[in-house]
Amino acid sequence: MKLAASCFNPLSFFPEDEWIPTSDWPPNVVQGKSYETTDERGLSIWQQVEDRLKFYKGADALPAEVTQVGPRFGKAQLTLPRLGQGSFRVLVTDAYKRRCAFTGSPVLHVLEAAHIRPYSDEGPHAVNNGILFRQDVHTLFDRGYITVTPEYRVEVSRRIKEEFANGHEYYSAHGKPISLPTQLNSIPRLIFLAGTIKIDSLANSTSKMRG
Repeated sequence: MKLAASCFNPLSFFPEDEWIPTSDWPPNVVQGKSYETTDERGLSIWQQVEDRLKFYKGADALPAEVTQVGPRFGKAQLTLPRLGQGSFRVLVTDAYKRRCAFTGSPVLHVLEAAHIRPYSDEGPHAVNNGILFRQDVHTLFDRGYITVTPEYRVEVSRRIKEEFANGHEYYSAHGKPISLPTQLNSIPRLIFLAGTIKIDSLANSTSKMRG
């Protein structure tokens, strides 16, 4: 079955081997069936579409006249998929009402579910081990430039200014509380927050200068 949005002009279709199965769509439906990203099935389909679009956007990034020279792929590697990653993202996104806990951004396409305790460090795919961040904030969080205290407040490392000579948007949020889920069992657990990377924060830098 081919799927295309009627608002797109011209219509585009993925190759048949990349079609997304829609087993819950009756075969006699021609028009009128739709999905919403507010439900798990619709969000799952949209994420699969995004994954495919990222590939094609990357392929279109080079000018048409450029010819690639040399190997196209490196050595084969074995990658173990994260079991439960998809449902973790859906549940965290829903718990935070589809808004970044740091910036308040509602742009779903740039929001990511971040693990507080890394999955590689035995962090569970649990909602209370996750925070919804915008992509840039997620990257800074994972790399230790931003953290969240056990009091649910933002701490920003002075390294952003030292290493990149900018970061006003992030420093303006320093010390402010993050947005939290309304369900108590979805709020980040203190045991996970206590294990986050300790950073040389803006507050530490200020206190040193005052001393």
